[in-house]
Amino acid sequence: MARQQGFSEQLTQALRDYTDEVVKEIEDGKIKVAKDTVSMLKDISPKHTGDYAKGWTNSNINGVQVIHNKTDYQLTHLLEFGHVKADGGRSESKPHIRIAEEKAVNDFIDGIEKVIRG
Repeated sequence: MARQQGFSEQLTQALRDYTDEVVKEIEDGKIKVAKDTVSMLKDISPKHTGDYAKGWTNSNINGVQVIHNKTDYQLTHLLEFGHVKADGGRSESKPHIRIAEEKAVNDFIDGIEKVIRG
């Protein structure tokens, strides 16, 4: 009976260690994907003056990596989807957020799969 108890304690400890390692690597992966996404957004964002592209940043809010435009947040939707112009025409949409988001999701999923597989 003592051998079984010793085995179960060792197994429990091994599972705790594995879980702690997976959680740490996922947290590190989250931060890396967020930074890579910010960098990509800075590269592919429309550049009229350059201020909009420079405004991309990420913040850690309650353990969640939030990517946002710190300086020109009002323009994100207008540039991504286009808008009605004052003369009655419509501006061309310039998808850039969607592209970066899709890449970030795929990179994060790939990273998690690698961590879990070991």
